Amino acid sequence: MILPPGIALALEDDPAPATVAAISDGLTAFNERAAGPAEARPVWVVARAEDGQVVGGLRGITFWRWLFVAWLWVEEGRRGQGIGAALLRAAEDEARRRDCLGAFVDTYGFQAPGFYARQGYREFGRLDDLPPGGVRIWLARRF
Repeated sequence: MILPPGIALALEDDPAPATVAAISDGLTAFNERAAGPAEARPVWVVARAEDGQVVGGLRGITFWRWLFVAWLWVEEGRRGQGIGAALLRAAEDEARRRDCLGAFVDTYGFQAPGFYARQGYREFGRLDDLPPGGVRIWLARRF
């Protein structure tokens, strides 16, 4: 590989915070010049039992008028009771309040593609063999 004079590459398992900040800040500045400020805001929705125990939750982020669902989990013994759909609906409602156009998510074939399809999400991408023999699927829904 030919690099410009004075440039070297290094693989780093745990880069220094200043290194991470330099890369993050540089990418953010480039993206914002191209697409405007992302105005990223977290979205958390938590499902609790009467005793306060966490039985499910959703972690998302809104940016550039879209909701990205990063995590959606429901305790195994409580699945199939509508908790996941309620978590997703609550996050989507908040995204609408934030004037979002829609929501997107990625999931694995062994996780919840059928769940998202039942919620009105449509597949827009997939990567076979992630994990090996499986599939990673990206789905979205416009509001």
